[in-house]
Amino acid sequence: GRHAHASASASPPPSLTSAGAMKEKHTPASCRGGGGGGVRCVVALLLAALVLSGDVAGATSFNYKDALTKSILFLEAQRSGKLPPDNRIKWRGDSGMEDGKLAHVDLTGGYYDAGDNVKYGLPLAFTVTTLAWAALAFKPELQAAGELKHVQEAIRWGTDYILKCAAKKNHMWVQVGDPNLDHQCWVRPENMPTPRTLYQIDGNTPGTEIAAETAAALAASAMVFRNDKNYARRLMNKAKLLYQFAKSHLKTYDGECPFYCSYSGYNDELLWAATWLFMATKRQVYADFITHEAISSSVAEFSWDLKYPGAQILLAPHNMNASGGMQSYKTQADNFVCAVLPDTPFHQVFITPGGMIHLRDGANSQYVTGTAFLFLVYADWLDTARQDVMCGATPIKPARLREFAKQQMDYLLGANPRGRSYVVGFGSNPPTQPHHRGASTPVLKPGTVVNCGMSFGDWFAPDRPNPNELTGAIMGGPDGADNFIDKRNASACTEPCTYINSLAIGALAALAGRGPNLVASKSHGYDQM
Repeated sequence: GRHAHASASASPPPSLTSAGAMKEKHTPASCRGGGGGGVRCVVALLLAALVLSGDVAGATSFNYKDALTKSILFLEAQRSGKLPPDNRIKWRGDSGMEDGKLAHVDLTGGYYDAGDNVKYGLPLAFTVTTLAWAALAFKPELQAAGELKHVQEAIRWGTDYILKCAAKKNHMWVQVGDPNLDHQCWVRPENMPTPRTLYQIDGNTPGTEIAAETAAALAASAMVFRNDKNYARRLMNKAKLLYQFAKSHLKTYDGECPFYCSYSGYNDELLWAATWLFMATKRQVYADFITHEAISSSVAEFSWDLKYPGAQILLAPHNMNASGGMQSYKTQADNFVCAVLPDTPFHQVFITPGGMIHLRDGANSQYVTGTAFLFLVYADWLDTARQDVMCGATPIKPARLREFAKQQMDYLLGANPRGRSYVVGFGSNPPTQPHHRGASTPVLKPGTVVNCGMSFGDWFAPDRPNPNELTGAIMGGPDGADNFIDKRNASACTEPCTYINSLAIGALAALAGRGPNLVASKSHGYDQM
């Protein structure tokens, strides 16, 4: 989930296996509520049967354009630094304005990842990479919804900050804020008294994952900003340097533990970075690494920690084999689909009775939105190439991927056993108590001194709706039994994260801008890349 977890990894079918050991940042392990009675369970089971049979999912429709617009607003609520004059989140103000001062550098800007006030490098970069991919793959739909500009602004808010962090060669500032001290104070970022400790990687303490993920973010973003030649060139040059740094200094950086530990290692990030550099430049040097040196494997998860399926889906059209030459990237992309879909012989991922992917408690929604996004992108290419997913000898049509992607997104929007929305400010009975400091504390005057000891009793503990609506935030989500507690202290359920939303934006754009079958109006997406 968010923070410490073990990645679900898998060898190719039929022996897909999953590692499930995990530690959680907070104590509540599930979203189980007390009581319930038998009748409600029967109704839930009936609805779950309908959802799984496709009847509800097929007929379900939501105001996807509204969901798309709001999902982008959440990212704006996560901004750190000096907010622009056209800031749309009225309860947010400038924050972290002295970030970097301890080292006499300017590290203002960027994003808070979730409900606290720390800026973590790895999830921030992954948020930017996935936003850029959405802007490339679903450009016509985002344009039609009038949201392309907002998505590009969200990307640039991240890349402007990354350029500051990576100003020096073979060096990068990777985190601002001491998480342990930050977690002892429940305060909005505008008024935080907690130290803005700085963390860095360099030649002596390298961090392959963060350097490579940041290279991927900059390369993908350079493609988005192609028309701004100077800016795109800055992003591209920095991406190449960070990729070289990641490759020449191979080591996991554990300074973000236990909050963002890389459980899957750095091979996926190296492949992911090389893939985006290849997409952006088409240079043979990256193709050579991808086919001869990179390590790739079939897994059942796409997340801030594990990027293999994303790279495999990007590489499937390029007719490349993974190193060793035994398997094509197309086969590995297929293996991901086969591990997720409940109706294949190689099904591995747990699906709740109500029909939602559930890998682990805590930011589980990232697996829901991420899978929906990948399935839609892959289905577009499969259509263009007139190909199917092969699960052993069983062909799976692109239409099945789209149907499953829609069902996953619809679940979060309200087509679930509880009949409620898991997106703040959207749909039926949306959550009112996101685990989020800025949203749950009142707007205070700048300079107000906050007593950290009192802050939890004042603003965290009271069982009442947050004073500020965190519009568009997709919650961590229900547990494996479809249970959800709308309480601030149930962080596994109610904590939002930037990457849950960045992964939702492409899928919501497709749902908003295409017909109910989600087929692209013309071949696109891959053409623009």
